[in-house]
Amino acid sequence: MTRDALGVPGDGDVSTSRTTPDDGRVVLSAPEIGRALRRISHEILERNKGADDLVLLGIPTRGAHLARRLADALKDVEGIDIPVGTLDVTMYRDDLRANPARVAHQSDIPAAGIDGRTVVLVDDVLFSGRTVRAALDALGDLGRPKAVRLAVLVDRGHRELPIRADHVGKNLPTATSEHVRVRVAETDGSDEVRISGPAAPQQRKDAS
Repeated sequence: MTRDALGVPGDGDVSTSRTTPDDGRVVLSAPEIGRALRRISHEILERNKGADDLVLLGIPTRGAHLARRLADALKDVEGIDIPVGTLDVTMYRDDLRANPARVAHQSDIPAAGIDGRTVVLVDDVLFSGRTVRAALDALGDLGRPKAVRLAVLVDRGHRELPIRADHVGKNLPTATSEHVRVRVAETDGSDEVRISGPAAPQQRKDAS
């Protein structure tokens, strides 16, 4: 999902924000992200009643890295390797005509495929839901999973489609004018989530 956006002790918890002059507020630190991913890994196992037939597919770019981290966390608990791959949705996006310059990534689907398996889509931020819809369309061309679930680091609201995440690192109320930026060490050198831009009047009042 485009990244305009993860871990904390519980959904909806709001950690204390740290402010920097230029880049907005840090709303999730590296340790918080780590705790969120560990919690999500336990939720996935509980929902699936174990690790049987699980496949993790990350949506590039940062969702792919988060999927690999979740696979590592699941291995720490279950002691087995969980198939993990990436799912590029570029050619399935409904805004492709308006943004023809998007760069497509290579999908990397585990050798065992997805037929009859529980696929957990992993992304960094859930916003309008359109990226997830594109991912579902892409999955339909690859096989027929037994079930599809969604894990996201941040749910910032403002859905435009009837899509809901099954596993959320942090619910983050935002204004549509705000930007949520997820940084991961694999591509950005560090882990954190920041929010910047003008908040809605009520949000500014609540934060004061």
